Amino acid sequence: MYNEKIAYYRKKNMLTQEELAEKIGVSRQTITKWEAGIISPSLEYLIDLSNIFGVTIDTLIKDDDCINDKFEKLNTDVLTCFIVKAKKSTYAAKKNKVTSSKKDSHDYIFKENDYKYYDSYFGSSSFSGQEIVYKNDKACWSMNYYGQALNHHFNGDFLKEVLLQVSEENPYRGPKICIKGEYTYISNVVGDINSFNGDEKIYYQSQLIYECLFHGGIIK
Repeated sequence: MYNEKIAYYRKKNMLTQEELAEKIGVSRQTITKWEAGIISPSLEYLIDLSNIFGVTIDTLIKDDDCINDKFEKLNTDVLTCFIVKAKKSTYAAKKNKVTSSKKDSHDYIFKENDYKYYDSYFGSSSFSGQEIVYKNDKACWSMNYYGQALNHHFNGDFLKEVLLQVSEENPYRGPKICIKGEYTYISNVVGDINSFNGDEKIYYQSQLIYECLFHGGIIK
């Protein structure tokens, strides 16, 4: 639909509704109505939009499958950045916990712009959970995980400290390695944000005291 494409290309060109309106010479309310599909831009404005966005008028108005596939393609760089920010703002930071969605579940939610992140898990010393990211209320990425503490030396605060070090280079759990005192955290991952599997382990001195398996990727 043309209205979705206008919104998509505006955001892709990093323009606010006000900025696009100023470039074309219309009000912000007009841009809002175009993007909502309430009114349609005239040919004159379609020409302006195509010039600003660097696409043809056909791209804006034709309901073409190939075009739709193109503009609906997920920007994995933006997704990765959001996932890292979400992880640093929920469980590991002890923030944004919400009411349980299921009996005995622990749930966290983080939202920013078009994206929403949900983390829901069960258990404590042995736990299982799932993280899901939605873009415009449509699921686009998920990760499932299962972990367990293997003895009394396990330190949950150390694990949270490690998970706060999640990065765009390794946006799954913690860094490849982290050492603090007698604790050592190691994470191994195969794949990338599109499709991956991995594990993380914590050692106390040389003794394995915790392990977790995880896997996930893009949802289409």
